[in-house]
Amino acid sequence: QVHLVESGGGLVQAGGSLRLSCAASGSIFSINAMGWYRQAPGKQRELVATINSGGSTNYADSVKGRFTISRDNAKNTVYLQMLSLKPEDTAVYYCNSKLTTYSGRWSDYWGQGTQVTVSS
Repeated sequence: QVHLVESGGGLVQAGGSLRLSCAASGSIFSINAMGWYRQAPGKQRELVATINSGGSTNYADSVKGRFTISRDNAKNTVYLQMLSLKPEDTAVYYCNSKLTTYSGRWSDYWGQGTQVTVSS
C-alpha cells in the first residue's frame, strides 16, 4: 500500500502565496518522479510541475516564474511554493508520484487533492 497525503491548500487573495506539501508513505522501494497537477471546475486535469529523482524540473507555461517545485528525497516529500497567485490558479491540486514498490510494481499514485482558491 502506498499513500500520498497533501496539505497546505486554502483561500488566499490574488498576489498572495501558498505552499503545498505531499508526503508519500508505505511500501516504497524507489521514487522516480513526483509532481503536481490541478483541475479547475469544468476543465481537465493539467500538469503544473514535476521533479525527477535527479532534481530536474518541468513547469507549465502558466506557472513559470511564480511556482517552484522541490523535493526532500529522505522524507519522500514534494513541495510546491506558489507565489503571485492569480484567480485562474484556483483548482484542486493533486500530488502524483511515479514509484516502484517493494513488490516490484511500478505505478502512478495520486493524492486525494487539496483545494486552492484565489480570490480577486
